[in-house]
Amino acid sequence: MTVFATRIIPPDGLELLERAGVSVTQWTEKRALSAAELITHCRQYDALLLASSNPIDRPFLEQCRHLKVVALLSVGYNHVDVAAANELGVPVTNTPGVLSAATADTAFLLMLSVARKAFYQHKRILRGDWNFSEPTANLGMDLEGKTLGIWGLGNIGYVMAQRCVSAFNMKVIYHNRGHNEAAEKKLGAVKVSFDELLAQSDVLSIHTALTPETAGTFDMTAFKRMKPSAIFINTARGAIHHEPDLTAAIEQGIIWGAGLDVTNPEPMHPDNPLLNMPTVAVLPHIGSATVETRNAMSVMAARNILAAFNGQPLPNQVTSL
Repeated sequence: MTVFATRIIPPDGLELLERAGVSVTQWTEKRALSAAELITHCRQYDALLLASSNPIDRPFLEQCRHLKVVALLSVGYNHVDVAAANELGVPVTNTPGVLSAATADTAFLLMLSVARKAFYQHKRILRGDWNFSEPTANLGMDLEGKTLGIWGLGNIGYVMAQRCVSAFNMKVIYHNRGHNEAAEKKLGAVKVSFDELLAQSDVLSIHTALTPETAGTFDMTAFKRMKPSAIFINTARGAIHHEPDLTAAIEQGIIWGAGLDVTNPEPMHPDNPLLNMPTVAVLPHIGSATVETRNAMSVMAARNILAAFNGQPLPNQVTSL
């Protein structure tokens, strides 16, 4: 059996496949594959290990119906046409759960960085602006006892809430379709309406999936309903917030600032005004980027592939064939 991988794969998953006798070809060029190139390569292989944002859309699926599995090296699958995959009989899997802690840590890092203007303060050093000190200049804000609001309190949001309660004794409110009983029992989390989430949160952290319903939710209308001292954190998907509106909201003092690990588009253009705002911290989508987490993701993807090759139930299938 053969696998085509769209990136160099972390070694633990690669070794698992090779020990099972699977031949893996990795795309090593430092550029993204075009849609046509991906189709051309996949025609020669039994499975695809997708570690890039290439769309798995109907045109791709129609020409690669022979694939035994498309194994995503990600938890998100908004770039997959699931309905078409179901119709055309191509199984798709993802890697949920194993990246929760690493992504939550990134959200926590961004929250603290925005609160203390850390990225901006570092830039002051680089431009030689560490000289005369004023007691009232470039001040941040405390997080102790503040209210953390979470939109989408699943695995990642739960770990983020744990971190915030333990470190800063923060109160936790959340907005979900259903109740998170574990968070309510162990963290004292309170489920609130979306309007209450906006109005009460000192830090509002996004941990929901990108869907047609969630896309563009955080626009100027939403920002105007938040506190002027609020911090907006997004480690989910960039399209959930409206970036020009976020920029304007911070410039006009409608909210305090933002921490982003995801942007729209990605990559962010280097002249984006958000990159030079004192109360903004932007990272290049590194939520799961630790050695341990990426290896765990690669192992999960490899196990999904081996299950498909062996005719076994797929452990993490997002399609329903």
